[in-house]
Amino acid sequence: MGLFNRKPKLPAEKRPPLERDERMLSWAATANGDGVVVVSNRGLWLPGRAHRLGWHEINKAVWSGRELAVTPAETVVERDGYLVVTDLPVETYLLLEPGDVPHQVRARVTSSVSYTAHYKLPAGGAVRVVARRVSGVDGLRWTVRYDPGTATDDPAVVAQTDTLVEGARGTGDLSAPA
Repeated sequence: MGLFNRKPKLPAEKRPPLERDERMLSWAATANGDGVVVVSNRGLWLPGRAHRLGWHEINKAVWSGRELAVTPAETVVERDGYLVVTDLPVETYLLLEPGDVPHQVRARVTSSVSYTAHYKLPAGGAVRVVARRVSGVDGLRWTVRYDPGTATDDPAVVAQTDTLVEGARGTGDLSAPA
């Protein structure tokens, strides 16, 4: 540690390839010492990934007190005005000296969400409709994530989902329904 107990700088060979307007906010080494988790203003750099996960691409992040568990989103299909996403497998990282990483991840994932609501579908199943801010992009990105067991290709489900997203987009009120 240096003067005033500051965390040492991230070694250059472990620094991710940040974009011109991207800045590193926090980092933590993984327990095995081979990788680092890096928080930037644009997203999360994780060991073993060549590209960062944007904050809008993280469906869930949980801090257990020792482990950071990240559930990335994967786009399944693009529909008119929104994306259908699903959860990729959870990625877990043991961080013995996490510093500010868990707080930064939670704050940034949470602040990327502008609207979220869960709806039961009359045709069966349920869907979560979400509007998220994308760093460096104007406007919101709309996504839906179906509950397991929902018939996502059923024309009635698709039509109901279209109506829900259009209603959420058109309300101007980006708070979740009661």
